Amino acid sequence: MRRKLTSIHQGVKQFRQLPRGKRTRKLRIASKHPHAVPFFTFAILIVLSVALYGIARQTNKLPPAHDAKIVIISHDHEQQIVPAQKATVGSLLQKLDITLHEGDVVEPAANTNIDQDQFRINIYRAVPVQVVDGDNKTNAFSAARTPRSIANQAGQNLYPEDKVATIPTQDFVKSGAIGEQVVINRATPVNVDLYGTPVVLRTHAKTVGALIKEKKIVITKDDKLSTDPSTPIVANQQIAVLRTGTKVETVAEDIAMPVQKIPDASLAYGTNAVRQQGTPGQQTVTYQVTLRNNVEVTRTIIQKVVTKEPVKQIEVIGSNLGGIKGDMGLAGIAPGDYQYVDYIVSHESGWNPTASNGSGAYGLCQALPGSKMGSAGSDWATSPVTQLRWCNGYATGRFGSWSGAYNYWLSHHYW
Repeated sequence: MRRKLTSIHQGVKQFRQLPRGKRTRKLRIASKHPHAVPFFTFAILIVLSVALYGIARQTNKLPPAHDAKIVIISHDHEQQIVPAQKATVGSLLQKLDITLHEGDVVEPAANTNIDQDQFRINIYRAVPVQVVDGDNKTNAFSAARTPRSIANQAGQNLYPEDKVATIPTQDFVKSGAIGEQVVINRATPVNVDLYGTPVVLRTHAKTVGALIKEKKIVITKDDKLSTDPSTPIVANQQIAVLRTGTKVETVAEDIAMPVQKIPDASLAYGTNAVRQQGTPGQQTVTYQVTLRNNVEVTRTIIQKVVTKEPVKQIEVIGSNLGGIKGDMGLAGIAPGDYQYVDYIVSHESGWNPTASNGSGAYGLCQALPGSKMGSAGSDWATSPVTQLRWCNGYATGRFGSWSGAYNYWLSHHYW
């Protein structure tokens, strides 16, 4: 193809050098040739395609010619290394015909963008599980990593106070379970009138007194408990905590969802996945209000009762520094600064060490001009380590730290 284009170019150049009269005669002769129309049509299309492609490149309407990322996919007891070009996890798996079946789990999530080399995808295949909820048994397939997540994936509606545990199957014939069992121990709902405010508390306590202790309800000399503390707990039981002679006010408040973050070297740095979905909790706060001439003068907290336990969210945070991001350590950047570096470089260059724009900015950090990175090494134009070494000095020199550079970038959208 290149030879044909060269030949066409040389022919056009020779044709232009002819006198005008000879050029006209040659065109007339050429137009009578049986292949003239296809030939000229082909030539015109080539010229137009090249011109349009060049215009699109200049206006940034086309992606870079080489924009593929290396992706490592672990699935079905094998590791597959493939190139991916601006894809999400889900679209890449679809392109590779890697099917996710019922109960399978992919980390990171299918809508995660593949934005770096050495990007890692883990697929966990579902296995048979049996969810035991009292007398009800549900057989399902799940690859979830916590008992609560398995029960949720199997369609169970759980309350935060419900206890969930996994146990190995002891007797296959008796239980009918092939894999492990997930056993749900339901909390008992109790209706409590708390100083005139009705709330539902769920508990594993066996008596009213144990419930009061579990929920940290303080019964003072001014309070009255409607039920004897030794009374056994039954579902939907009615209990009241009363206070007479004073004004009380109860308000509901949210309890922040706790989050546990676990580093995982099987995922690329900067990616994450949720292994157990968490939820915020709720509590009621009761105030004793002191009035003077029907005007409130003071209010004192007399009770805080958790009415809905928060559920911990468990997240795995990718810590694998394979690929170009692993060069941060080689450049002398402290691990505590990786998150700031990743954010800035991702927004400046997309981790492309040869990224450039019309202003002359170049490299991972878009140094302007790029040649100033020569102070960090003669291979500044191609070496990510050298560029990051220069970026490290720039960040600490101008902003005092990478966190300072990060805060500046958030405010100005450049640095």
